[in-house]
Amino acid sequence: MNGPKNNTKLKSGRINSRPKPVSPKKNSADNRIRALFFLIIAAALIIAGKLYSLQVSAHEYYKDLAENEHSIFRDLVPVRGQIYIRDGNGTYPVAVDKSTQMAYAVPKEISDPDGEAGVLAPILGLPERDLAGRLGKPNDMYEVLAHRLSSDQINKINALKLDGIHLEDESYRYYPADQLASNVLGFVGWQGNNFGGRYGLEAYYDSELAGTTGQLQQNRDSGGGWIFTGQKEITDAEDGDSLVLSIDHSIQYEAEKIIESAINKYQADQGTIIVMQPDTGRVLAMASFPNFDPNNYQSVNNMQAFRNLAVSDTYEPGSIFKTITMAAGIDAGKITPETTYTDTGAVKIAGYTIRNALLKAYGLQTMTQVLDMSLNTGAIYAEQQTGNQNFANYVHKFGFGVPTGIDLPGEASGTLANLGNTNRDIQFYTASFGQGITVTPIQIAAAYNAIANGGLLMKPEMVQQMIRPDGSTQDVAPQDERRVVSQNTANEVGQMLRDVVVNGEGKMAGVPGYLVVGKTGTAQVASRDTKGYAQGEEIGSFAGFAPLNNPQYTLLVRIDNPRTVSWAESSAAPTFGEMMKFLLDYGNIPPTEKYTQSDLDAFAKTHTLSQDFLNNGCSNNNGNNGSGCDNNNSGNNNGNGNNNADTGNKKD
Repeated sequence: MNGPKNNTKLKSGRINSRPKPVSPKKNSADNRIRALFFLIIAAALIIAGKLYSLQVSAHEYYKDLAENEHSIFRDLVPVRGQIYIRDGNGTYPVAVDKSTQMAYAVPKEISDPDGEAGVLAPILGLPERDLAGRLGKPNDMYEVLAHRLSSDQINKINALKLDGIHLEDESYRYYPADQLASNVLGFVGWQGNNFGGRYGLEAYYDSELAGTTGQLQQNRDSGGGWIFTGQKEITDAEDGDSLVLSIDHSIQYEAEKIIESAINKYQADQGTIIVMQPDTGRVLAMASFPNFDPNNYQSVNNMQAFRNLAVSDTYEPGSIFKTITMAAGIDAGKITPETTYTDTGAVKIAGYTIRNALLKAYGLQTMTQVLDMSLNTGAIYAEQQTGNQNFANYVHKFGFGVPTGIDLPGEASGTLANLGNTNRDIQFYTASFGQGITVTPIQIAAAYNAIANGGLLMKPEMVQQMIRPDGSTQDVAPQDERRVVSQNTANEVGQMLRDVVVNGEGKMAGVPGYLVVGKTGTAQVASRDTKGYAQGEEIGSFAGFAPLNNPQYTLLVRIDNPRTVSWAESSAAPTFGEMMKFLLDYGNIPPTEKYTQSDLDAFAKTHTLSQDFLNNGCSNNNGNNGSGCDNNNSGNNNGNGNNNADTGNKKD
């Protein structure tokens, strides 16, 4: 054959010594095997490195994560500021953060979630099945189980020594005085996913009290996960400011005691007392009933208990508004306290007849006597002399129709819509004696406070000082809004109001030895269902100040729907008198008028609310009266009454 021949031959049983060449394909396979080997080694090293990072380098991180609700965040959560009220020469805490412990789990540390849930659920009051599910999350590093543990719960959990179950210090909001000023303070709680102040000052000053949350910045990998060995930057939290209120501990306590006793005695629905300082506008007491215990707000059934009647409830003020009418007319130079008119008992206009309360005609009367006997026709006469536009201007200047700006949430404006058209005389006539317009108790208190302050309207204030986290303080200066009437007008109106207490329907508001001044008001309540006013419902008020020659206290009392008496002179006036006597005694205000022991004894027999409170053991509990206090609470009156002036016949 002509093809190549194989030269490989066997000689003596051995292979020819000349080697056979290595195939290139075989070399390539060997290289791949070597590469795969080194790749496996590299992967193993990377995995080991990761395990080292997770188990060693990040050990402290995970330890923090498990032991303290992401302990790394400890410096990121601010401490809420405290709230204080005045107490003698010092302060008394009424809202503080109190220390306790919480329970949490680290499910990764738990090998028997069902068993641990079985012994832990009864202690925490949690469903066992749900708890087992939470403890059995294999990749969960942190699971909150319960807050605000009792000492008994803490002891039992510690005794069990369960794997993966831990306790950690925490704080919660605590109100040492229980119900005291609860409508003013509000409370701290959850609303959806948001935790913070609810109602009252806790809500109004929530951002100041809460402080500023800190921040954590840490490097993340391309997948968005934290790089545990990376650098972390923490911006510490800034604790919240603390508040010092103008409320006086003793005055607030007495006001709450008296208003609760009054609601009980007169079988009324609700009520409020406001005490203001004339020259500063600071609120010394703001007591509403019903109230509640902010430490146990979850158990309140009557949600009305959370509302602050003093700022959120509007109503038609009735005859306490006649003081504003007289002040407007006098300051405008249209009338004087001695100006007279002839009372025929009724005024007819636009098909309506407006009558006096007792359907009587009193003949020739002065403006002072109009206030004494609370004559509707006399208030109309004063408004007529003043003029519709002038009258409306003064009503606005006194602060009605807009919020006072008091530092409390939910303040209502009231409405002066009926004064928008100066051609509708009847609207102005009824407004002159407090019908057809609505106001809030704080607006009335601020207006009377302006008269007590010589005609200068002050902004009502609840907070008089803020304490910064570093201990520095910032005083809140009183704010004068504007001059409403002249000093002379204020003096003359004050004298007229004094006559009401001496000779008129405000006698029960008087205090032996002192020049107490004020005015009654029995207001009709707008019907919730039909046009006009509700039959058998009324709101009794008394507003005034003392002493006349050097006012120290402005006081408003409002009692809704008293059932045992008919007129404010028999409910709000004696309540006012008893509270005012306490204020004058408490403030060590020297008497200026002569009085006898028999005068004091007579006063004590007719002003018994404080003693009744002690005798009956009245104690409010979560918006419902306690033992000895039989009260039927009702809802809010929005006070949008019809201007059918034939109904304007309440006695004041």
